[in-house]
Amino acid sequence: MFGRKKKKPLHPHIDTLIGANTHITGDINFTGGLRIDGHISGNVMAADDEHSTLVLSTEGSIKGKIKVANVVINGTVTGPIQAQEYLELQEKAKVYGDVQYGALEIKLGACVEGKMIHQNKPNAENAQQAEKMITLLPSAAEKQPASTKNDAV
Repeated sequence: MFGRKKKKPLHPHIDTLIGANTHITGDINFTGGLRIDGHISGNVMAADDEHSTLVLSTEGSIKGKIKVANVVINGTVTGPIQAQEYLELQEKAKVYGDVQYGALEIKLGACVEGKMIHQNKPNAENAQQAEKMITLLPSAAEKQPASTKNDAV
């Protein structure tokens, strides 16, 4: 309805959980689903570009870069986020950094201090739309040069 695309399903389950009382300093590389309830000082990157999902709970925080296909945030992120497919910012999400996303869902109460950059993916639908585009030519009135004061004298 209204031209909205259906949301792709996120990774169906969580493979790894980082608990609320856990503090990790260093980068995290993962595949599948990762839920963070604790605190990370380092980058969080997914090896699988299409099917990976990161969930950051209300109690969780990340200080570093995030590069994951699907991201759901309800905690605090200090650093840039690159969600190639889908980004959901829930009610208590606080993001301090630039955000790149494929599709975006923001709930009332979420906060972003940074640039929001939509990543266009070249796909068949965009190619079809480009084929349908036409170039508009200027009208005859626009083609005529504007008169000057000297013409009236």
